[in-house]
Amino acid sequence: MDDSKQSSSPEGSVDPSLVSGDGKNVKSVLCQRCSSKVLCPGMAVFAEKELFLPSMRKKTSIGQSDGTLDGDTLTAHWLVDDMYTFENVGFTKDVGKVKYLICADCEIGPIGWHCLDDKKSFYVALDRVNHE
Repeated sequence: MDDSKQSSSPEGSVDPSLVSGDGKNVKSVLCQRCSSKVLCPGMAVFAEKELFLPSMRKKTSIGQSDGTLDGDTLTAHWLVDDMYTFENVGFTKDVGKVKYLICADCEIGPIGWHCLDDKKSFYVALDRVNHE
């Protein structure tokens, strides 16, 4: 893992009740639309990394673009190092060297980001999921 890009202490607007003392998620991570469970408690580490995610859409339209892409640059993420850690997540087709993470049940997304060059880094944006 690249320690220069992650932090075990949440800062800024991150709710401290979401992160344990060792930097892991305290609550389950759920899809905002259908409440399907994406991650169980204690399975991801809080990380701060600036990543651009396109606006939330159905997976069929993520790869299509007219040259401009509407979205957000987000910095607060849950970092998972193994794709099999997820309870329920899908991946888009490759968009350059990136695959976006989506809800496998309702296909809303992207909720996260995975660079194909780094096989052990899967980021889920805190602003794109619910916690319970």
